[in-house]
Amino acid sequence: MKKPASSRQRMRWALLGSILVGVGCQASTSAQTRTKAASQANLVSAVHMGDDAARCEFKGRSDRDVEESATLGALKPNIRRIYAMVGEGEERHKSLLCREIDTNLDGVKDVIRTYNDKGEGLREVADSNYDGKVDTWITFAHGRIAKVDLDRSGRGQPDEFRYYVQGKLSRIQRDTNHDGRPDVWEIYEDGELKRMGWDLDGDGRVDRWDRDEVAERTALEKEMQNEEKRKQDEAAKKKADEDAAAKDGASTKPVPGHVSARKR
Repeated sequence: MKKPASSRQRMRWALLGSILVGVGCQASTSAQTRTKAASQANLVSAVHMGDDAARCEFKGRSDRDVEESATLGALKPNIRRIYAMVGEGEERHKSLLCREIDTNLDGVKDVIRTYNDKGEGLREVADSNYDGKVDTWITFAHGRIAKVDLDRSGRGQPDEFRYYVQGKLSRIQRDTNHDGRPDVWEIYEDGELKRMGWDLDGDGRVDRWDRDEVAERTALEKEMQNEEKRKQDEAAKKKADEDAAAKDGASTKPVPGHVSARKR
């Protein structure tokens, strides 16, 4: 019959298990670090070989025209514009298709914007933290920003969504638990936060709205002040008109004892 393990033996096994788990976590972290370092090394190597992570199609295309330029302080061109050659004969002209920018001058294009036939922005992608991965996606409508998707967690997928109306921020949706559905909402008016919504049970719908009562009270007071000022301006204008009319009437009233030329 096998003897039960003593308390000292159980403590030893528990300690050994925690050590193994710690070693496993360290190994996993080290593997992730090595993978990230290798990815960055590959990217740097590609840049040295002439690949600057371009996403605009132009190489080997006879119907494309490319222009390179440099911003102030750049030792070599860091802006590339790709044009499409459209039309025939005298009507042939260039139409901007894409623009790529290396904003931190590390040799890698980190902001790429595409355009429509009118030269208005269509979409833009960017690597804002320069880790080699896109974390910002922008959509334009009629040349204005309509939506911005952001990857705040570095997971490669957007978890914050900003919506704009006529170029002004209208609302923000955030997926804080990364389940693919928004759980925080922010509603804006004229660029100011008006209320926030919270999904408390994870069903993707707002369960509670929090309003900025101070901001609402301030806006109401401002509206009342504007209305009072409008009334005062109208009253002042009315009085000025009445005074002017009275003055005109006094100037046209006949002077006592005066005989007009017709009655002479």
